Amino acid sequence: MINIIVSSDPRYHVNKIVIKSAVTQALLKHRVGGRVEVGVNIIGDRKMHELNKKFRGIDSTTDVLSFALEDPHVDNLQHVPRIGFVASPDKWLRLGDIVISYPQAVEDASLDGTSVDEEIKILVEHGVNHLLGIHH
Repeated sequence: MINIIVSSDPRYHVNKIVIKSAVTQALLKHRVGGRVEVGVNIIGDRKMHELNKKFRGIDSTTDVLSFALEDPHVDNLQHVPRIGFVASPDKWLRLGDIVISYPQAVEDASLDGTSVDEEIKILVEHGVNHLLGIHH
């Protein structure tokens, strides 16, 4: 069972079904199943700018950020082994949260000639990859 919690500012008309489907497809693509939970938050540029500055030190907005509960990637420079995710007592794997800037998704969609829903799907998949430790 995959539990996807979608929250959105009421000003932004998002298709929660599309978002949940995108998360599910991205997880299944990487063979992640069972009891998994992911949060997806749709916010505005001002809040995204604040988050980007606070957590990445970048004084501008961005289209997507991911906040994993634990980053399971391997540090190849220091050969640090995979840590993995902490097992929760209720047997749910809580990957973390994806935050998407709706205004940036609208702008990206217009530049790419796609729908906002399609752009959000792309950003969700990108965010899931980061939650799974897949970085570009």
